[in-house]
Order: sequence, then structure tokens, then C-alpha cells
Amino acid sequence: MAEVLVYVDHVDGAVRKPTLELLTLARRVGEPVAVALGAGAEATAAVLAEHGAVKVLTADAPEFADYLVVPKVDALQAAHEQVSPAAVLVPSSAEGKEIAARLALRLGSGLITDATDLEPGDDGPVATQSVFAAAYTTKSRISRGTPVITVKPNSAAVEPAPAAGATESLSVTFGEKSTGTKVTARTPRESTGRPELTEAAIVVSGGRGVNGAENFSVIEALADSLGAAVGASRAAVDAGWYPHANQVGQTGKSVSPQLYIASGISGAIQHRAGMQTSKTIVAVNKDAEAPIFELVDYGVVGDLFDVVPQLTEEVNTRKG
Repeated sequence: MAEVLVYVDHVDGAVRKPTLELLTLARRVGEPVAVALGAGAEATAAVLAEHGAVKVLTADAPEFADYLVVPKVDALQAAHEQVSPAAVLVPSSAEGKEIAARLALRLGSGLITDATDLEPGDDGPVATQSVFAAAYTTKSRISRGTPVITVKPNSAAVEPAPAAGATESLSVTFGEKSTGTKVTARTPRESTGRPELTEAAIVVSGGRGVNGAENFSVIEALADSLGAAVGASRAAVDAGWYPHANQVGQTGKSVSPQLYIASGISGAIQHRAGMQTSKTIVAVNKDAEAPIFELVDYGVVGDLFDVVPQLTEEVNTRKG
């Protein structure tokens, strides 16, 4: 069976969930070969092997931390030359998509971004995408070169599948452009204790109907009871009620959780584009004609300030 390169997103050896999802998808089309770079790369091997990596290529050098993107592209190109894979899979983060695009250009290959599923095909992997503001679902494949595909978080379940996970050192030669953009400082993101928005299994979002920054505590309380991330519509962010980093939509972040709860959100196309691929969608809105009700699995017509606190109380009761 052909090998499939999987780029590992990790923090000092702690593998992030989207990478484990990629391993699930990679096993459908070949044998996963993970590529882990930077500090802690070797520490990822055990977890990667537990989730199906037959081999783990590791490399550590100051360039991976001190410079943006290009050194990682150099490393993936070196891994491609070493393995000759059937495909390259990368998490669909902002950095991941830039890495994938640069790699595809170097390889003279086609690129598919924001895939939501992957399946084997007669002429290579077939990717499912949600396109045109999530109005259509398409299936496509790369017709030239090695397929380079970025996959959205929560597109597959994390499935343990123990494999050899043999660790090999990857030799990387950095090009002239690898030191073109230097990282001069880092500021740790302030932790909220909640999951990362794009990776969360449950997202609770508030919109214009929240009617003020002080009222987002209602949304946060429900999110905390469910162990969820907090999102916000563009209207809420533009009004200054919640940080832009939490905006869900075409000009914010795209999420695809198992459960998405929209409270006080009308459902404009701009917002739908960022959450329509969620597995189950629940909406709370006092306007029965709100567009959000066209795509939900469950809808509650009512004032969010009545409905959401009751839901939070019920969740906490069942947990307790």
C-alpha cells in the first residue's frame, strides 16, 4: 500500500487533535507516515504510532522556531523526496494552508484546501469539500502531481490503530528563502480554559440578539457547562461585544464541530459559511422567520435569555 505523508501539528511534543484525525483519514488511502518538526518532535512518536503512523520522520533545527513557514516547507519537500507518497495531508489551519500551498507549488502539484472527508479513488484520493459559502458539497481529486490536501478539524473521528511508528531522522537542507521572515517575539495567548475554537467538539455562539458584551456571560455559562468553545457572529464582534479571534463566519473562523449552538444569530450567509458543515446545529432565536432555522437540526423559537439559562441549568443538573 502506498504511503501518505501527514504533517504533525504539535506543541513541544504534545500532538494536537487535528493531526490524529488526519491519521484516521490517511489510513483510508494508504499507510500514514508522520512528519514531526521542531522541539519535541521525537516525543510525538508514541502517540502517532498509537493512532496508525507506520513511520515517524523527525527533524529539529532552530529554523523551525525562528523563521516562519518556509523551513517547514523545506522539510516536507525533503520528506516527499524520501518517501514518494501517494498524498500529503496537512491540518487546515492558517499556517497549514500556507505550508500546503507553498509545497504544492514546489512539487508542481494540485492543491485542495478545507476538505471535510477523504476516500480512496481509482486515480488517487477523492476529497469532499463544502464550497460557495457552504451552499454546495463537491467531490474532487488532484489530476497532476502528488495530491496536497488540507483537512478541516473535526472532519474525522480520532481512532486508535496501533502501528509500528518507527522513528527515522529526516535530513533537511534549508534554502535561501527559509530565513526570509524572522520571528522576533512571541506572546503567549491568554488561556480561557476552553477548547480551541476551530478544534472544539462543541461550539456555543452568540450574535446580535445577545445585545451587549455584558450579556455574553449567558453564552459562556452554557459553553462551560458543555465543555465547549465560545463563538460570536460578525455583528457581535463588530459591535465590540466579543473578540475577533472568536468570530465564526466567512471573515472569521470556519468551524465544523459535532454540535453547534447558535443563540441570537439570524443566520446570514456570511455566518453560515463558517459553521454550516457542523454535524448537528441547534438555534435559539425569538424570530421564527430567521434564516438560521432553514439549516438547523433543532430550533427553539424563544428569547435566548429565557431558553439558554434553562438549558445551562439542565445540563449542570444532569452532570451533577
